[in-house]
Amino acid sequence: MGELVGTMAVATVNLNAITSWVGIARLFAIVLSCIAFSLVASTQDFGNPYGTWCMFTWCFCFAVTLLVVLLELLELYPKLPLSWDDFTSAFSMLATLMVFTTSVVFPSIFISSPCSGSKCARQAVATTVSCLCFLAYAIEVGITRAKPGDISSFLSTVPGLLKVFEAYVACVIFSLLDNFSSEAGLQWCVAVYSICFIVTLLIIIFTIGRCLAYIPCPLEKMLVVYNALALMMYITATILWPLYSFRGRSRPQSCGRDCWWNKHLGVTFLTIFNLIAYLVDLVYSTKMVFIRAPP
Repeated sequence: MGELVGTMAVATVNLNAITSWVGIARLFAIVLSCIAFSLVASTQDFGNPYGTWCMFTWCFCFAVTLLVVLLELLELYPKLPLSWDDFTSAFSMLATLMVFTTSVVFPSIFISSPCSGSKCARQAVATTVSCLCFLAYAIEVGITRAKPGDISSFLSTVPGLLKVFEAYVACVIFSLLDNFSSEAGLQWCVAVYSICFIVTLLIIIFTIGRCLAYIPCPLEKMLVVYNALALMMYITATILWPLYSFRGRSRPQSCGRDCWWNKHLGVTFLTIFNLIAYLVDLVYSTKMVFIRAPP
């Protein structure tokens, strides 16, 4: 009987998953996201698409972060067929962007002025908690970011984090493309957003899934070429989108939240953001490939 007990597998618990700085940041993110969606749920006022997005963000980040902590606490993540460091780096960056967007969208849509009553107080506290949750995820990104010269986890490097940013910004652009004309210039811009998003998303998925080794060409140089092409495509979109969107069309007098003019202006700024992201991505990727640090 004693031999049988001695041969039984003993479950291991990695307390470093919750006592390290990364673990503490994740615990704060779990608690804060839970408080945020609980407070908003108690108001029962989140039925429109903006409220649904905010609730989804808090619940999604809460669930995935809790899963990450449990898998690291029980040391089960090595059994998963993916690159764990790349996955956690990509998710923390994505969660940072999603919670930041939610922290801006929620108060601008649901908190009116003057603000009074218990419902408004709960919404204000939820907004504050969401901002703190954003800081927790941002701290995690800063802690886990790869040091200069370390490319063991691509998605934790600056180019890798920029890939997540570029894909997310493209998703926000798509959410604003509900009404655009059939002009060739605007169609080209939509093609630019779509092509760059698909390729960037595939790079992220292949990196997490450890599939990049099967690509029959040098990955680093391929990324430099892709970033250069994406940059040139976004330069054309930065010029053509506002040219064809606002040419001969002034802002309507009654232009509300869902007005086409505001959405097209948002796409213009988001296009510029992604243009800058691809430029920085190209600079860092080129530096990683052609400028090696001395041994």
